[in-house]
Amino acid sequence: MRVEIKTIFCATDISDFSNHAVSWGIALAQEFRAKLYVCHVVDFPTSITYGDGPIFFVDQQSQAIGNANHQLKQLVGDKKVQWEPLVSIGHAGDEISRLAKEKDADLVISATHGRSGLKRLILGSVTERLMRTLHCPLLIVRGPKHDLNILSEQGLRFKKILVGCDFSKDSALALQHGLSLAQEFQSELHLVHVMEPLVYMDMFKISAGYGEELQLDIQPQIKDKLKDMVPKEAFNWCKPQTVLLNGPAHEELIRYAETNKMDLIVLGVRGQGLVERLFIGSTTDRVVRQTPCPVLSVCLPE
Repeated sequence: MRVEIKTIFCATDISDFSNHAVSWGIALAQEFRAKLYVCHVVDFPTSITYGDGPIFFVDQQSQAIGNANHQLKQLVGDKKVQWEPLVSIGHAGDEISRLAKEKDADLVISATHGRSGLKRLILGSVTERLMRTLHCPLLIVRGPKHDLNILSEQGLRFKKILVGCDFSKDSALALQHGLSLAQEFQSELHLVHVMEPLVYMDMFKISAGYGEELQLDIQPQIKDKLKDMVPKEAFNWCKPQTVLLNGPAHEELIRYAETNKMDLIVLGVRGQGLVERLFIGSTTDRVVRQTPCPVLSVCLPE
């Protein structure tokens, strides 16, 4: 049941907001005694940050890499963690995915956004691209003010974890990671399913035209199906709560997370409907930016 995390890969654009991801990387590396890589990509579209123009010459490249390495070392400081800086030049999303795979990362951490203004617009799609291209789970974190109860000088604590379940293969993988983290941190585990009648007609072989009574009639079956997803041995150390919601999936999950003060949301990237719609196109931005807590996205290899 336990998901091993031996190598953690943390990406930052060296903005104050993005640097918060480094604090998460340090805390998780200490918790799991993992190797930490702190990565910065000098992205060509944003290279004006480091020079007078967008075209890099060799000396400008060397200066940018040197500056970035210096800043990464300052970020980690004297924290007791095994780590290594990684600075690369290229397009952020592609380079982070490539380097994370090269280092065989078990987890990648990224903040939802970095710089402001035009640079933020350019970097806005990086997190979304990482969710589609990474070979391992991606932890998307918020700013420091959102994480005061989770990440502190005393360490990292997830008291409540929400797993979105739609019975897809990616959803099952999300539950596996949610269970592992819940066991590691002795967290409450909430299995949340958003009712979607069109999916049930195929799942339970129900004919169309059943009417509005469909959701009420199959709720017991869905709750049983949620409980069956949890391995029997997990009940020895936790009592998972199974929850059914009605409404637009992203709105319901966000509302539930806010109301119940969740510390982490775990979701599969592709799914029967729930998670697939959560993480494609503009909905990604709404969910990741509006949730009051970090989001762990997982995806089965294609």
